[in-house]
Amino acid sequence: MYSTILLPIDGGDGADGAVDRTLEFARRFDATVHVLSVVETGAEPVGLDQQARDELRGRAEKQGREATARVQERAAELDVETTRAVREGSPHELILEYATTENVDLIVMGTRTREDPAVGLGSTTERVIARADRPVVAVRLEDDAPAVDALSYDRVVIPTDGSDAAERAAERGLEFAETYDASVYVPYVVDTTSYDLEETSRSMVGLLKEGGRNAVEAVAEDARERGLSVKTDVLRGVPDEELLEYADGLEGDLIAMGTRGRGGATGDLLGSTTARVLRRARCPVLTVR
Repeated sequence: MYSTILLPIDGGDGADGAVDRTLEFARRFDATVHVLSVVETGAEPVGLDQQARDELRGRAEKQGREATARVQERAAELDVETTRAVREGSPHELILEYATTENVDLIVMGTRTREDPAVGLGSTTERVIARADRPVVAVRLEDDAPAVDALSYDRVVIPTDGSDAAERAAERGLEFAETYDASVYVPYVVDTTSYDLEETSRSMVGLLKEGGRNAVEAVAEDARERGLSVKTDVLRGVPDEELLEYADGLEGDLIAMGTRGRGGATGDLLGSTTARVLRRARCPVLTVR
């Protein structure tokens, strides 16, 4: 399913959770990990001469080599095969280009939690997630995940709204659940920001709930066919808030969600609910376009 996993790193602090989760995925799927560090060009302070620019880039390249080497050493301890690379250019463009050239099956990237849902994940991560034509797992850089041997994915949350993107995400989420023999939880949220349920007729509310039940049951049926334990729920409220509270209440280990498509760095390009969940989720989020 995933024979090649790409782990972009920037050499900064707090990436241990993303590294360990990547190595655990690699062991579980018997995959090779490609560790990529990108030296961003064009980000140097204005007014520097070429010698100063070259010196800054040289330091960044050295930091990237050292960071990828540390991951490779960690992987070797776990008998995980790795390859590493350092590139210069635009980070999100090179990550996507590398993923295509190396036919990567999965990308794992670190993110920082944003309590304010209007604040982005960071241009690189969000642009990769919005444009990637392969699954991406976003892991909090603050993640205090246990050691690789203790990592588990016992509860996989697969929100659905019945859309094509949600269906594709459900397929990937169920693959993860099947691999880890996890219990599956499938919520649908009747969006009270779009519908004033107090002013909406009972028949319309009934139709909304019925649509939700149909959507979750479609995912649940697939889960049962795979022999997985599954629970469905139809909720009502603000979608991202309800989903985050739902996942936290379950102590979910992974959330699988669809993204809207291509574009720049704004959350609207991911789909507002997915973007807001990504920015605040405590557990890793698997995104599928």
